[in-house]
Amino acid sequence: MGDTAITKTTTAEPVTAAGPVTTAEPVMVTGPVTTADPVTVTTAEPGKATGPLTTAEPVTVTTAEPVKATGPVKATVTTAGPGAPGPSRTAHAAALPVASPGASPATTEPAPGMRPAPGTPGPATPPAPGIPSAAGAPSPTSAPAATATPTSPLPTPRRAAGSARAEEAAPPAAREGKGQPAAARPGRADGEPDGPADAATTTPHDPCAHGFLPERPPVRSLIGTWTRLDAMARAAAVAPDREAAVALVERAHRADELAALRQRVSRLSLRNAEAAAMRIAVIAVSCGWCGVDPQAPAAREVANEAFLDLWAAIAHRIGHDQFVALPTLALHNWAPERKPRRHIPIDQLARTETLVPIVRWAPEGQPLSRLDRLMLAATRLEAHGIWLFRLAETLAGRSPDDSSTPTALRRLVRVQHALRAQLLAEAAELAAAPATPQQRAVLGALAGQGALEPPVLQAADAVLGIGARRLREGRRQLLRRHLPAQHRAWLSAMDRHCAPVRTLAHRGGPDAAVYREAQESLIALRRTYTALVHAAARPTEAPLTRAA
Repeated sequence: MGDTAITKTTTAEPVTAAGPVTTAEPVMVTGPVTTADPVTVTTAEPGKATGPLTTAEPVTVTTAEPVKATGPVKATVTTAGPGAPGPSRTAHAAALPVASPGASPATTEPAPGMRPAPGTPGPATPPAPGIPSAAGAPSPTSAPAATATPTSPLPTPRRAAGSARAEEAAPPAAREGKGQPAAARPGRADGEPDGPADAATTTPHDPCAHGFLPERPPVRSLIGTWTRLDAMARAAAVAPDREAAVALVERAHRADELAALRQRVSRLSLRNAEAAAMRIAVIAVSCGWCGVDPQAPAAREVANEAFLDLWAAIAHRIGHDQFVALPTLALHNWAPERKPRRHIPIDQLARTETLVPIVRWAPEGQPLSRLDRLMLAATRLEAHGIWLFRLAETLAGRSPDDSSTPTALRRLVRVQHALRAQLLAEAAELAAAPATPQQRAVLGALAGQGALEPPVLQAADAVLGIGARRLREGRRQLLRRHLPAQHRAWLSAMDRHCAPVRTLAHRGGPDAAVYREAQESLIALRRTYTALVHAAARPTEAPLTRAA
């Protein structure tokens, strides 16, 4: 082993030595040092080991202070420090400040995260890992690292340090987190941060939490370019007839507003996409396109092509094709009249607060129309029906002979009676509200498509089996097509899990009597809701400007 020039070396990375190490200047080592040959260590402070140290295995030395040694230096440096994942990469000598005796030290910029080398020798270092201390106790060792040569004249590759190193080691998906601005992350619209609304796409739906209501209150107003859709929906809702509503769409098409919105659909968050879907539904029913399939070739002959493209893009974004129905027009078109002072569950918010529509079917400054009140009544019905969803979960999978089954059925009867009483109270205000021929035409079109069925009544039907006869099974699926996929899946699961309870219909005894009472209360509830719809569609002689 030939001698080399006495050098001063400072490194923040692991150092691997292949032979004796002798230096006349301090050597700063902050990473593991591995040697395969005898090592001679000389220190100027008492209590430190002096003399050869022979090991049969590589020795890893980690120091935070200068180490003084004498003798030739043959060392290699690796870039894989503690905690660095993956294969190690070569580091070059230019990253280390090197000085020869009698010459001024070379000035090189230390690597990121490494302390500059001190000008004078510091105090003696503590025992290195793997080397016995004065007390005879060995220091802990760290993992050996791969090797590379420190004498290369090539420039030093850039090395990440601190949080940058952690980000470099992380997978690409971990880098797209909260550190990015909201506008730069996918799934955002106009910089609005996304909340639990996107989480609903990856987690199973739990109707026991809030029924079929949205997880958060609907978006009151869209922002950015989407304000054009907001304004178009509000204008179409108060249009005097279908021709006026279609003219609004044609005007937006000529101004290239529909094409501009179509290009921005993919950047909408799920919550904003649902808000946009509600406005698309308002425009579609106002124009008389309630039963149109936006992706069908025949639809191009009926509706505006650019609007159909926007409609289909929104349907693809929310994963629901048949959304032009009451679940979208009612459950995503309400807001509390005043902001509550504290956070409360959404079903409690819809039950206890005064609700107002986001897109009004009546002009601003005038009383709410019958169509407005019908949609708000359906929303409150869903909020009060949260107990029905919870009882459905209780009855799912229960045996008809279980002692808890008749108890749950009795509670179901009481809930359905309460829902019917609520609808009767809503009917008085609805009958006194004004209505226009255009609003009655919208109601008639929705009723003709079977798009006015409240989801809570469909949930009760899945439990009790009303309408489950073979001849009406197609009608049941026709009603469910207007619900999102996760809601349809829940109803199908209730059909299967509550089948044992429905066998009480063919039995006798007190438990079967309770079951039939629950069926009768559901039939009465459905008839009351149908009467409410008929009252909303009934012609009225009251002018629209008349105070409620």
